[in-house]
Amino acid sequence: MIAEALQFLVRTLGNLFVVAALLRFLMQMFRVPFKNPFAQFIIAVTNFAVKPLRRIIPGFRGQDWASLLVAILVEFAVVVIGFWLGDYPFALAGPRIWAIMLGLAGVQLASLAVYMLIGLTIVQAVLSWMNPYSPLMPVVSQLTEPFLRPLRRIIPTIANVDLSSLVLILIFQLVLIVPIQATDRVLRTLL
Repeated sequence: MIAEALQFLVRTLGNLFVVAALLRFLMQMFRVPFKNPFAQFIIAVTNFAVKPLRRIIPGFRGQDWASLLVAILVEFAVVVIGFWLGDYPFALAGPRIWAIMLGLAGVQLASLAVYMLIGLTIVQAVLSWMNPYSPLMPVVSQLTEPFLRPLRRIIPTIANVDLSSLVLILIFQLVLIVPIQATDRVLRTLL
């Protein structure tokens, strides 16, 4: 029972930090204005881990690779700690287990990124109706626009209602079901 509680805490706190690191990576990728209070919060939360790595892994082509590496490493730690708390026999598994664990961390990272984008899409849709001048709107809009723009070209508005957010959420759900869950199941059978 204590192991389950510890697994929950490690998974929750670790994944929250991973989402912050992913947000930092995506905010730089999509050129989000960093003068925003939300963006400044994300930077303040992740600076302690990203800044030291930037000395070793500089940005390349305008991408913040140190933030992405932090997200991968923390997710790898979350996966390994989760299995360790679940009494997984690491000693009997052999050295190939680390590649499988890294694969599971990658799958979990992809899953978190898709869930994060679903949440951002929902927030963007709600804010566009309720409070389009919210200080959060420039960040959310900048992060979701690259995914929504191609859909807006294809899907017409119906009675001035933009349905591209709904279609994007459905596409993200399919991405979660088909490649991500399938890869997760294959990797777990290798354990």
